[in-house]
Amino acid sequence: MALRAPVTGVPPLVGLIREQLGLSNTAAGMLITLPLLAFAVVSLVSAGMARRHGLERSLFFALLLIGGGIVLRSQGQAWALYVGTALIGSGIAIGNVLLPSLLKRDFPQRVAGLTSAYVLTMSIAAGAASAMAVPLASLAGGDWRFSALCMLVIPLAGVLLWLPQLANHTPPASSTAHAPHGGRLWRSPLAWQVTLYLGINSFVFYVGVSWLPAILRDAGYSAERAGSLHGLLQLMSAGPALFLAPVVRRMKDQRAAAFCSAAASLVAFTGLIVAPGWATLWIVLLGLGTGGGIILGLMFVGLRASHAQQAAALSGMAQCIGYLFAASGPTLVGALHDRLGGWSVALGLCAGLCVAMAGCGLLAGRNIQVGQFHPRAAEPPRR
Repeated sequence: MALRAPVTGVPPLVGLIREQLGLSNTAAGMLITLPLLAFAVVSLVSAGMARRHGLERSLFFALLLIGGGIVLRSQGQAWALYVGTALIGSGIAIGNVLLPSLLKRDFPQRVAGLTSAYVLTMSIAAGAASAMAVPLASLAGGDWRFSALCMLVIPLAGVLLWLPQLANHTPPASSTAHAPHGGRLWRSPLAWQVTLYLGINSFVFYVGVSWLPAILRDAGYSAERAGSLHGLLQLMSAGPALFLAPVVRRMKDQRAAAFCSAAASLVAFTGLIVAPGWATLWIVLLGLGTGGGIILGLMFVGLRASHAQQAAALSGMAQCIGYLFAASGPTLVGALHDRLGGWSVALGLCAGLCVAMAGCGLLAGRNIQVGQFHPRAAEPPRR
């Protein structure tokens, strides 16, 4: 819950924040871009942190960073707003990278199911934070600081629940403690296939989250209808967490699921270009496609790695590149719209990226691991 709600609770408050702090649109937009940049930068060092201090202590530190960032962000000064947002993004980045590694270490046979479960939990918390942000501010007479501070409940609860885990500090196994966890991954085709799949999915998702209301308004929808369809996108992105894991468990690999998720997003962007009057259908498909893509991308981190430390390194690589790419999406699409006066080229770009994502999914979804070259190499030896 702490890995998404502290970020998604901000966009509904942007109007109040701009009014009370006198921020420009560009400065307010940084409240969305800054966490993505923090995700990318801090992802690179998260695996090393876990190797030095252990997963338990590193995840505890992530919760403290998120909580401290929420408190600082709520002080009502512009510098504190941005520094607090950066701290929140840094803490979330550590959690994003290390959770797949934790699942790989402690639940190697349940990676798919538990990945779906925590993505579903994040999505529900994100939706609740978005829905409650403005009503909470209204309780304090329109003061956004109260609403932003209420997010502290989530990491605080996480800290209390995680305290017993600190006694279970587990150092790296001797067989992997001195292995080249990071450098070799950057030369692995499979690692790049996982990275590109997750990165392209993040790009198109954040483009949708950032620009869908404006796209729908320009297509003739009312502000209220555009807002409700924007909410539908986030709701549908949680849907695959309910059914994807059981489906994947019945498959010999994840190629078909990865291809179908990318194909759903491709159809959605194409539909928004040629038949915007059917926007509800396209948004349902986009939510299912991008929601399935994030779950599969995180599954790949656990399934394609051979041990927990490699999973942490692969997660750091995939999320660093992925979030750098995602951070460029809203800005690039906005620039294309400003220059060309329409959305068709930008939507076409997203559709083209979905084609590339489908190809990456067919490769990343094979039943192999980094450093192995045959599907049977990932199977346990027979006795």
